[in-house]
Amino acid sequence: MKLNERSVAHYALSDAPADLTGFLRTWAGAASSPGPSGAGRRCWFVLKGNLLFSFESPEGRAPLSLVVLEGCTVELAEAPEPEEFAFAIRFAAPGVRPHLLAADGPAAQEAWVKALSRASFSYMRLVVRELESQLRDARLSLALQRRASWRTPSRRKPPALDQRPVGLDNGHGSSRDCSPTGLMEWDLQGTPSLGLGRGQSPVSPETSCFSTLHDWYGQEIVALRQGWLQRAQARQQLQEHHRP
Repeated sequence: MKLNERSVAHYALSDAPADLTGFLRTWAGAASSPGPSGAGRRCWFVLKGNLLFSFESPEGRAPLSLVVLEGCTVELAEAPEPEEFAFAIRFAAPGVRPHLLAADGPAAQEAWVKALSRASFSYMRLVVRELESQLRDARLSLALQRRASWRTPSRRKPPALDQRPVGLDNGHGSSRDCSPTGLMEWDLQGTPSLGLGRGQSPVSPETSCFSTLHDWYGQEIVALRQGWLQRAQARQQLQEHHRP
């Protein structure tokens, strides 16, 4: 694979956000020239997309090495020193040496292994396909639910009809016919005698018809009107008596 060194260096130093950064110790490949007695070399690594850069320090202006993370696997490995938390980047292509790296602790080791394993375009392609499959399933499920709701008739119960007989709201029925025809026939026969004393309510099973109530309350109104007329006549007679 041929890369434009100037473009790669510009991308490494650009403001593009890095996926992961930190110090790692390397023994071969990613940063050559191992230290004395196999201690490896401590470098600053920057992961951007599927490109892994190494620098002398975080302030370095020129990358020491570049690893393109395609067609590779990342797995735990044994370091030359037992205390190191090492992992290796291995390529399937023949003749390509693995890159042995080591983090400062188990948390950093786990973070680097996860980030490097998910950096390739092939991994991202699998993730995109899985998300597309989930999206299709969700859309299909939603369409089936909507179709089922359209086809299912409404099962709402019809409003309960009031089965009480026509009459007052106290629940008592009327034995008298209160239909328009019945009221007309009853009125033509003359106003019946209610036989109710003053203050006695006609609201009872026998007197729940509207016309009965009308006549009962009308008696009190008639009595009040007669009293008013009598008082008016008395005042008029008194005025005529005192008139010169």
